[in-house]
Amino acid sequence: MYLVLFDCDGTLVDSQNVIVLAMERAFLSVGLTPPAREAVLSIIGLSLPNAMTRLVSVYAEEVSIDALVEAYRGAFFEMRSDPGHTEPLFPGAREILDTFAADDEALIGMATGKSRRGVEAILAQHDLKGRFVTIQTADTSASKPHPEMVLKAIADAGVGPQETVVVGDTTFDIEMARAAKAHAVGVSWGYHPAEALRLSGAANVIDNFAALRDVVASLVRKDAAV
Repeated sequence: MYLVLFDCDGTLVDSQNVIVLAMERAFLSVGLTPPAREAVLSIIGLSLPNAMTRLVSVYAEEVSIDALVEAYRGAFFEMRSDPGHTEPLFPGAREILDTFAADDEALIGMATGKSRRGVEAILAQHDLKGRFVTIQTADTSASKPHPEMVLKAIADAGVGPQETVVVGDTTFDIEMARAAKAHAVGVSWGYHPAEALRLSGAANVIDNFAALRDVVASLVRKDAAV
């Protein structure tokens, strides 16, 4: 058996516009100039407190991280409650999940900086409930790039690190995987540049989900042969 552990935002789901808008509203609500879009995209994947701490480092005055976190959660919940709200899957995401679900040797998991409530909303929106044998969130684990999410997922799935492939779009995902001694595969369509993923230690960086099955197979089979 092997485990394919997916990040959510920027890997499976294109949520950047919603995240940027919620962050803008959160900062404005406490009287601060919102960070640039590029700055917001650079911290996607971290837990909210860690993300906010990085974003407010440019401000000279003292800023309440807790207030920003709550404002962001409120803004995101308000937008998610809109009937027109959507966070679309990236092209090929559903198909690759179907592919691994049909493989008797494969298990699928998720490791994300989203809250569990946010994950449940995504799963419901895209009819993906029941697909993942393990879901690790920032609610109950240390923020990426700490390896805790991967280690918990490995324990849940009953596999070893060398039978685990983490798929993500940020250097936080790659560093988390390497710290857990799991394989790391980057995706080029997310929020960190492909070259940064390679420099962080990604074994491969794919340009589309169609390439993932063969990449995963090469990684887990290579270790099985050692």
